[in-house]
Amino acid sequence: MEEVTFGTDGWRATLETFTDRRVRIVGQAVATYLRDEGTVGTVGIGYDAREHSRGFAEELARVLCANGFDVLLSDRDCPTPALAWTVRDRDLVGGLVLTASHNPPEYNGIKFVPADGTPALPDVTDAIETRLAEPENRPEDEHGSVTESDLIGPYVEHLQSFVGVDLDGLPVVYDAMHGSGRGVTDRLLDAAGAEVERLRCEQDPEFGGSPPEPSAERLDELVERVRESEAALGIANDGDADRIGVVTPQRGVLDPSLFFAAVYDYLLETNEGSAVRTVSTSSIVDRVAEAHGESVAETPVGFKWVAEAMGETGALMGGEESGGFGVAGHLRNKDGVCLALLSAAATAAESLDDRVDRLEADHGEIHQDRVSVDCPDERKAGVVADLDGALPDEIAGSAVERVNDVDGFKIFLADGSWLLVRPSGTEPKLRVYAEATSDARVAELLTAGREIVEPLV
Repeated sequence: MEEVTFGTDGWRATLETFTDRRVRIVGQAVATYLRDEGTVGTVGIGYDAREHSRGFAEELARVLCANGFDVLLSDRDCPTPALAWTVRDRDLVGGLVLTASHNPPEYNGIKFVPADGTPALPDVTDAIETRLAEPENRPEDEHGSVTESDLIGPYVEHLQSFVGVDLDGLPVVYDAMHGSGRGVTDRLLDAAGAEVERLRCEQDPEFGGSPPEPSAERLDELVERVRESEAALGIANDGDADRIGVVTPQRGVLDPSLFFAAVYDYLLETNEGSAVRTVSTSSIVDRVAEAHGESVAETPVGFKWVAEAMGETGALMGGEESGGFGVAGHLRNKDGVCLALLSAAATAAESLDDRVDRLEADHGEIHQDRVSVDCPDERKAGVVADLDGALPDEIAGSAVERVNDVDGFKIFLADGSWLLVRPSGTEPKLRVYAEATSDARVAELLTAGREIVEPLV
């Protein structure tokens, strides 16, 4: 039981640790938590395209049924946001998704989704952790039942209606990275009138030998196909399709913060509303908001904090630099499928290349990158605490003006750049982020950040 801990977005582990027994223990903890909250009803269960995810989902279903809950089980692997939307749309008491998201195939994981479809906050995951126990069986006449259901069809129909766009033959290349977006994101784009070319849309539990993460270094083929086919847009989803990567003809892989700014700018053409971003997301979002008379709230890294702030502020859009975005009126959770259609709608109105060029002309260029420093989980808190006394007065030739400790340490420098050091919530690493007006300056800051952090590990 000590191996089961809920990080930034659920519990993830390699298959040596992520076993049937521990999955059943988590299932019992969720059942106990829901009962203790006075909740009865149906729990939704979804799973990703990994080899053992369906089997783990069935183990969860058995435990929940033995505890008196009915289970709505997806009839195929499905995006995490499809399960989250289903939980909220069908008034389920909660949901569970078997997925390790963008992690390599030797990992799996579990996410708990509360009844409102938002990411679970720490008070919920902590409550589940405290209830970890071997499964209990109620009398057989109190057992619930399992119903398999198509979660994809209603979800796609909802998103088509929600975005309400006719793409009129817009050429789009879609890369599922062999994950659960295949047959979902491309189906949605098809239904909206796009001309879709598909990449890596075959199920492969090994993800073609590469983790299903839509980062720049893993999207070379998508960039090539967009340019060769003269497509207007390339879209990739991660393993459970809650995140998105976007490719444009001129820029190649579009920086996620620039993508956020572009889609937010598009939405503000016909809507009003503030934005929410994490500390690691670019300040260009703030500049777009200010130009429209809107404000921006800043949160720690993790979409659960973004979702919470969206609810508190009534924000139009929320996002994080790792490619997770959500929009008001649909779901306060990150949704790479919904954002795929929104990015296509924005492109149909004005190419993303032109829109980003215009935003940079108006607000200045922003460049950002990050590096990781290996750090055992048990050392993370100590390193961050030690940083408090190790920050110099000057970094990479620029004076430190102020420090924000919302999540780790975000250090603002006199030249307008910033450096952020924070612990990863999913891996034994510290993340070092930097933002400046040029790639060369970002590289200098990242080197300086490493030199500050590494001696403390």
